[in-house]
Amino acid sequence: MTTNAPGPEVLRYTAFSSDPEGGNPAGVVLDATALSDSDMLAIAADLGYSESAFLTTPPEGIGGQEGRAYTIRYFSPRAEVPFCGHATIATAVALAERTGPGKLLFATRAGTVPVEVTGEGGTVRATLTSVEPHIEEIAAADLAEALAALGWPSADLDPAFPPRIAFAGARHLVLAAATRGRLADLAYDFTRLETLMHRLDLTTVQLVWRESATVFHVRDPFPVGGVVEDPATGAAAAAFGAYARELGLVPEDAVLTLHQGEDMGRPGELTVTLRAGDPRVQVSGAGARIS
Repeated sequence: MTTNAPGPEVLRYTAFSSDPEGGNPAGVVLDATALSDSDMLAIAADLGYSESAFLTTPPEGIGGQEGRAYTIRYFSPRAEVPFCGHATIATAVALAERTGPGKLLFATRAGTVPVEVTGEGGTVRATLTSVEPHIEEIAAADLAEALAALGWPSADLDPAFPPRIAFAGARHLVLAAATRGRLADLAYDFTRLETLMHRLDLTTVQLVWRESATVFHVRDPFPVGGVVEDPATGAAAAAFGAYARELGLVPEDAVLTLHQGEDMGRPGELTVTLRAGDPRVQVSGAGARIS
């Protein structure tokens, strides 16, 4: 940005809620053509949201989506991240309000992410399809350090959900709490957990409690992004869906409901859809503009 030119229009949307007071807020810049990396980081830091999204139009349409395809980048207040689910949903809703519902295609640092936007009874919903996911083991020493940073005794883990690192565009450590009370009591060593997460290249820690066969409550510490907790985390939801399917904790065909943000006073709902024969994971939710 030059000092003489007007700044970009910075929109504010929430994702995974139709209520502006719920879900996870994101900054959205629909035309970031003139912005440098430092400009985008400064905007994200000024907003203070866990992530903000910045769009440019690729030289040619990707995947046959001429006019509906974009390059998208995501910045937390501290750094660029490869993929962010809630900012993707927020951006798709913002675009749909200007160009109508339909299919979009986003080129991210993690890969190409298709998104479909629909209008349902006055509510705009977007569904993203993740890049191909995978999960991996976590070393015993790293797990012990994560639990120590969180202040969680190992006995507070649900033994049915083995700790793993899961990826569906970004890396997340999945840890399952044995009780809802354990999940609700989140007070951790910010610097200690941040240090471990940088070393393991983690975006968030996905903390989970299972309410029923297909309903989960989740929380996501996000110290590497400069915030204590992310209110609704689409990338982690996709990673969790892949994790749960690969470990046989849910059927290959399943629709999961993830409740997040309740303990922060910003309730949101994420829908995770798994389809047999398709390794990619769909994550959907409502979105709304924040005035």
